[in-house]
Amino acid sequence: MRRLQDLTYGIVGLGIMGGSLAKAIRENILSMSGAKGRVLACNRSTACLSQAMAEGVVDATFTGDKVREMLPECDVVYICLYPHATLDFLAENKDAFKSGAIVTDISGVKGIFGERLPDLLRPDVDFIIGHPMAGGEKEGYAASSAKFFVRHNYILIPQPFNKEEDLQLMRDLVTAMGFTRITETDCQTHDYKIGFTSQLCHVIASALVESAGDEGITAFGGGSFEDLTRIAMINAPLWTELFISNKEKLVGHIDRFVGKMTEFRNLIEGSDSEGLKALLEDTRSRRMRMGSIRS
Repeated sequence: MRRLQDLTYGIVGLGIMGGSLAKAIRENILSMSGAKGRVLACNRSTACLSQAMAEGVVDATFTGDKVREMLPECDVVYICLYPHATLDFLAENKDAFKSGAIVTDISGVKGIFGERLPDLLRPDVDFIIGHPMAGGEKEGYAASSAKFFVRHNYILIPQPFNKEEDLQLMRDLVTAMGFTRITETDCQTHDYKIGFTSQLCHVIASALVESAGDEGITAFGGGSFEDLTRIAMINAPLWTELFISNKEKLVGHIDRFVGKMTEFRNLIEGSDSEGLKALLEDTRSRRMRMGSIRS
């Protein structure tokens, strides 16, 4: 049985998420007494690689053109790239992974995997679809932190070809990194629910910022605007890909949201205090039930 502290971990893409994963593995797993494992990292630019080495987070670094030297060393590989780039990476490096390796991803959409994934895998390499539900609004390795994962949710999407011992190793790994909830589902359910809880929220936050007629209006803020729009400081290329890759489900959520906004607008415009009060009371009850389900 493989021990987490003795494995070699490869991180492909050392941005905010890849850096956070590397730090969580270093701090929570490889700090164990007698640990023999390593963290290897690959990234196109070298500044973050140098920083991660200087901080002792990684044991060796590889530029993008050297990734095929890194992959054969890795027992677990985290591909921390945009969704379509993840699939392209698998296609380009199919023959470079170590036999018996577990390969996983962090992509925010999963429906696209079903179309291409079966053709991108070797039978001796286990690809486990995953999504750590944590992170920050900033970008880059400098913004990464192992603390992002503490008491957060991790989504796993088991496939028929996954080995049960590899799935259990992933469960043990993410728990060791600080995640306290593991949700297992399928790709379509993931995209529907993430379309609401994540992507729609980013659309709303962005629309709220764009709707401001006066940027100086924030001088009158008391916290509500700031809380609602923190995630509007957005990585535009990434979220453009996420929105469009999940457009069918996301547009459905947007349409339902617009319908509710219209309902609120009509009640307010018509001075319908009883109707508005009833709607807000229902909102409060629904939100409290949602909180109970989450915990």
